[in-house]
Amino acid sequence: AHEILSDEEKRKNYDLYGDEKGNPGMGAGNFGSHDFTGGGPRTTYFSSGDGWQTMGGQGNSKTFSFSFGGNPGAGGGNPFGFDLGDVFSNMFAGGSMGGSQHGGFAGSGRPSARTSSQHKNPVTIQEVTMQTFNKEIADQGITWLLLFYTQQANGQFVLESVLEDVARSLDGAVRAGKVNCDNEKALCKKNGVSVGKSARLFIYSYSTAEKGSLHEYSGDSDAKSLKTFCQEHLPRFSRRVDITQFNFPSNALPNLPEVLLLSTKKDTPAMWRAVSGMFHSRLIFYDAEVQDVSLPLLKRFGVKNVPALIGRTVNGEVQLLKDGISVKDLRSGIKELKTLLESFEKKNKKLASEQAKKPAKASEPKENKIPLLSASNFEETCGEKAPVCIIGVFKSNKAKEKLESILSEISQKTLIRGQSYSSGNAITYALLDGNKQSAFLSSFDKSGYKSSDKLLLAYKPRRGRFAVYKGEVSMEEAERFVVSVLNGDVQLSATGQKPVLR
Repeated sequence: AHEILSDEEKRKNYDLYGDEKGNPGMGAGNFGSHDFTGGGPRTTYFSSGDGWQTMGGQGNSKTFSFSFGGNPGAGGGNPFGFDLGDVFSNMFAGGSMGGSQHGGFAGSGRPSARTSSQHKNPVTIQEVTMQTFNKEIADQGITWLLLFYTQQANGQFVLESVLEDVARSLDGAVRAGKVNCDNEKALCKKNGVSVGKSARLFIYSYSTAEKGSLHEYSGDSDAKSLKTFCQEHLPRFSRRVDITQFNFPSNALPNLPEVLLLSTKKDTPAMWRAVSGMFHSRLIFYDAEVQDVSLPLLKRFGVKNVPALIGRTVNGEVQLLKDGISVKDLRSGIKELKTLLESFEKKNKKLASEQAKKPAKASEPKENKIPLLSASNFEETCGEKAPVCIIGVFKSNKAKEKLESILSEISQKTLIRGQSYSSGNAITYALLDGNKQSAFLSSFDKSGYKSSDKLLLAYKPRRGRFAVYKGEVSMEEAERFVVSVLNGDVQLSATGQKPVLR
């Protein structure tokens, strides 16, 4: 045992084939007479005859063992509990599996999982040092599969082979690395990883927190199971929204642009989750399922085909970045999205820089001043010249300050102003003291909304109709209410009489 473990080549052969004399470079070949016997719930043994000539066995029978963590009864009629075809296709680069076979699988000529087209895109498992980890992995927004091992640990090469397959399959979304804990003791200790008798596989992901963390993989040693594990741990920074009710909300961080991906997928696409990690803290991400591009909202955005990408700049302008996005695979899709997002980010940096350079005039307040409605300014503010007047009704100073702040920000947004009207003055905004103007409010409701401390009133003076929002007035809800009125999604009621201010 010491001789095998101290010789890297013998150890590799033993890990992969259960025999230190196995040939790791075996090619494809037809199986001759051979027997398969279950070696317990975690081990399966193979005995080969003359059909394994490409292994270097000149007529001599050899025995191989593979250790897997699956249930022995899993996999239907397969008594091994894992996909033997996948194991063989990973071992042999091409060829068929003909000849007499036993053990629950037929010689149907299963093709190799590693096709020549895949090898055109080789994946390198990077040796990870402390410096590499700090510069390329830690909190960089990229998902990594990391194999921790020592020279004495078993299973390194089996895991490495599966790791390579999965990294190739998820190329662009997941990167692969390995850490030799004999040489990188400080790195392994820093991450709380102790390698005993067997190598250990972790994913460094952002699926549960904004900062990256390690999660150990304890599933079966096959590519399909590991790939599923990786997909579950891709970043989740994109918020899933209902496109029929969506409107870009006000940014919690004003200098961050927002992006919305439209696709036919019922769940957030893997490539979008991947790029949401790469651009996290630089962009705000949303995504939505779209089955009908004739929706009014999509028409307003100019979307004709999905997948489509829409962006909202730091100054509130909404624009279609690209529709009908076509990609051939995960890697090319991520590359296309990264290119679009980098270009959009660059544009926003330029806009932010231009805004910062503009000198602040002492005579200009930072926010648009929302007028307080009175008899003298009512006709100018909410008269028949205004198609829609949004009135924030308050009954306390605290409510007034909140409504003024919300309406001031909404009034500056290009998206709101450009919803359905071409005129820059299509929508007007005003405040109303509900305590002093109860008679005015009685024109809309007999009670005069006496029980409400604050509310939003959308009034269309030309038609003498209105809608009211009495719920919790937040920035997001206020925006949604205004957009709903403009889109005709809110049922309007007729005023009892023409409202008059005193």
